[in-house]
Amino acid sequence: MTRKQTRLTMILGSLAALGLVAAMVLFAARDSIVFFYTPSDLIEKGVKPGTRIRIGGMVVAGSWKKQPPAENQFIVTDTLKSIAVSYTGLVPDLFREGQGVVTEGVLEADGSFKADTVLAKHDENYMPKEIAESLKARGVKLGKSAAQ
Repeated sequence: MTRKQTRLTMILGSLAALGLVAAMVLFAARDSIVFFYTPSDLIEKGVKPGTRIRIGGMVVAGSWKKQPPAENQFIVTDTLKSIAVSYTGLVPDLFREGQGVVTEGVLEADGSFKADTVLAKHDENYMPKEIAESLKARGVKLGKSAAQ
């Protein structure tokens, strides 16, 4: 082989190896690439307790309980399944019952969710596109301003 052929073989071999490594990483991380899980997804995917994830859905009206100094408990639903969420800290000013929310934390062994971050909607008409699509797929009618 000439030097040029050897160099080309090395470059093509390196690119093939890099592509294989990238494919293996993406395959291994396919479940953690999801922005958030809905309560139904948690059951369907069989997420194990102790796993750090994000869940999203609607805060059930009448479920938000605030206890001093900064204990919050509420229920997140996708209209099919619900999950109890506990959060220590101040919730965002825009956090409301009946509105979309995404929380980040750990799934507990008892099936509840211990959140360490709560993300609320941006304004009164906004709902994250993923939540709106998930709710529409389950037959929930949304206003025309949702997911804009």
